[in-house]
Amino acid sequence: MSEQPTFQTGEGDLLPTPWALRGILSLIGFTSVIAQVTLMRELLVVFHGNELSLGAMLASWLFWTACGSGWLGRWLGGTVQPRKVLAGIEALLAFALPLTILAVRASKAFFQAIPGEILGPVPMFVTSFVTLSLFCLISGASFTVGSRLFADAAGAATATATGAVYVLEAAGSGLGGVLASLLLVRLLSSFGIATVLGLLNLLAAFALLAPLVGAHGRAPLRNISAHARSPWLRRAAIFAALAVLLIAGNRVLEPLSRRILWRGFDLVSTQNSLYGNLAVVSTGTSRSLFENGLIVATVPDAAAAEEAVHYALLEHPEPRRVLLIGGGLNGGVQQALAHPSVAHVDYVELDPAMFDIAARYFPEAWEQIHRDSRVRLLAMDGRRFLKGTSDSYDAIIVNLPDPHTAQLNRFYTEEFFREAKARLQSSGILSFQVTASENYLSQALVDFLSCLERTLRAVFPEVMAIPGDTVHFFAATRPGTLTTDPQELVRRLQARHLHTQYVREYFLPFRMSQDRMADLATQIAPQPSTPVNRDFAPVAYYFDVALWSTRYQQVSTRWIEAAASIGFRRLLAGALAALATLAALLWVWPAAPKQRTRVQARRAAAFAVAALGFTGLGLEVLLFMGFQALFGYVYQQLAILVGLYMAGLAAGAWWTLTGSSEEPTLAGLTVLQLLAAITPLALCGVFTELGKVNSAGGQWLASQVLFPALAFAAGLLGGFEFLLASRVYFAGHTKPASSPGILYALDLVGACAGALALSVLLIPIYGFLRTATLMAVVNLVPGALAAAAGRKHRSGPAWSRPGDAD
Repeated sequence: MSEQPTFQTGEGDLLPTPWALRGILSLIGFTSVIAQVTLMRELLVVFHGNELSLGAMLASWLFWTACGSGWLGRWLGGTVQPRKVLAGIEALLAFALPLTILAVRASKAFFQAIPGEILGPVPMFVTSFVTLSLFCLISGASFTVGSRLFADAAGAATATATGAVYVLEAAGSGLGGVLASLLLVRLLSSFGIATVLGLLNLLAAFALLAPLVGAHGRAPLRNISAHARSPWLRRAAIFAALAVLLIAGNRVLEPLSRRILWRGFDLVSTQNSLYGNLAVVSTGTSRSLFENGLIVATVPDAAAAEEAVHYALLEHPEPRRVLLIGGGLNGGVQQALAHPSVAHVDYVELDPAMFDIAARYFPEAWEQIHRDSRVRLLAMDGRRFLKGTSDSYDAIIVNLPDPHTAQLNRFYTEEFFREAKARLQSSGILSFQVTASENYLSQALVDFLSCLERTLRAVFPEVMAIPGDTVHFFAATRPGTLTTDPQELVRRLQARHLHTQYVREYFLPFRMSQDRMADLATQIAPQPSTPVNRDFAPVAYYFDVALWSTRYQQVSTRWIEAAASIGFRRLLAGALAALATLAALLWVWPAAPKQRTRVQARRAAAFAVAALGFTGLGLEVLLFMGFQALFGYVYQQLAILVGLYMAGLAAGAWWTLTGSSEEPTLAGLTVLQLLAAITPLALCGVFTELGKVNSAGGQWLASQVLFPALAFAAGLLGGFEFLLASRVYFAGHTKPASSPGILYALDLVGACAGALALSVLLIPIYGFLRTATLMAVVNLVPGALAAAAGRKHRSGPAWSRPGDAD
């Protein structure tokens, strides 16, 4: 049977009760995961919803947590008073989170030269790296110090203590993620969440410093001597003062940080919905609506509304049924209804809170939409609507921002274009527009536009683009539908008696002049090497990242171009060679002859932990990006996916901790590495099949049941291996080691590399399947090392005897 810790207290020692100590250690994970989700959402707003920020944030989070666990924790873990050190860490965490939220919001003003400027990958990573350092260092150290405290209290060996704290932390994380998803992010602001977590951590610090248990057990306060009661009351007063300071400070920081975040704007209102952060700002006579920091509508904005709608509807000889996806609040719906033949407009927005905001802050525009019987308002994902509806349309107009994010990229992929084509009439038209340049197209812009052109041509037989500061793309379901003759569009404009300000008789011939149209067509004509943008190979997302990097950060551009120039086969071969070299070095590196077998086993276990850290976090990123590609509202699901992943870690670790065998097994590590190699490939297969699900019920089951289950399963694999590797690594340690956090740090370092590589490089450039292939290779090499160490162990002397520890 597995070793069960027995809590002890020495004469004169003061320790919390066993259950109180378990609760305090669980609070480490509870605090960490809720803080992580909160800061993820904050960074999404600062970086305009771009999911690259999630990878940068996770990588920075894991790096600093690893430093906290492996360096700071090692230093603090050697203390003779881990109880007091952990109490100090809990108190620091209470104040570190609100200060981190303030730093994240203030960072936008530091990097942003002009309001509304989109930041590149380098500022994303620098911001995440700097702002998260304090909280994560402290949080990482808490694991190591907590493991030392648990080992002292339970009289447990290092492997048992580390495993127990890992289980408690992961269990707390799972609970925190679920609670954040179901309650906290729905009811409280970021600083409200920070207040709740801060009070809990201050209470934990108080419980550690002033426990009512000693060598003779618990006693009520009235039975404690006046000499012992005085410091207890003094600490209670300090706790109360700190709690008041925390609450008052967070109330001050909330409005202050909002003013800093929206510097340059007159902030009218801001709120969190299930789908993102929505902010209304006033600039002169107009108001603008931002979602996750990205502008989605300005009222009034007649120029944008007219161009988004009239070019598309003038291309159709007699549009009757129109689907408008996004962009209706600025007048797009009214412009569509101005065409006399239009009898029905379906207007789709993902977030129902947008309609509430429109009614409150854009009342004139809202009334015109809301009261017209020809308009149907739909608060749902545009792609989900297309998959589920049986209606057909003469024109589908996508009036969304450029594919700055994976969420937006979903409306520029081959899969979406096929879904749209299936809902178009025989002479139907699809239209969308992206930001371009009036006179000069850079190579980055040409690559971006060519990718969109190639993707459209993969689905539609006829494609056309109109040049300008905004390039308008049109695609028709049958050849001969679209016209490049501006005079024909002028005749339709006049025949329909459209009273426009910007799409006028004198402007159409200039915008669609023959030389301008021909020049654009030549420049963006797809080449044989031009890729197609797909849901699970989001290359347009990559091209857009490269494009806005050229506008603001040349360093980012050079870095992105250098990364993209590496062919996948060369990358795969290089990764395999580097991993194989590392495995060989770990195998042959000198060690004492009597301990060589054991040292090789420890190295194999450490390598396996780092590799599975890479894979575990990689699976989490795949789940985030896969959910975003399929459903488009990962902002809502962040907490539940993170929470279920951590719950899986806890379950896997607990299963191993309470298992029937104490014998370390390298064969088990080998099997788990093989399983870890297969899992990402299987996950890609699941995503592909889910993309074929069209029914509303099937999509609900996939998003609300299957994805959380997959997150739990990914965590289960990681938790199971961590505890198994811990037993191998710490075999022979009968006393608490000074560095129980070393494996935890290796796990986090591997996870840091996985988060950064997948979100910033692998997925945007190579797509899901190739990324999964690389993840498989990362796990096969340490699996082979574990297998070799296992064979040598079976044929050699025992290495897990007490006293062999080096």
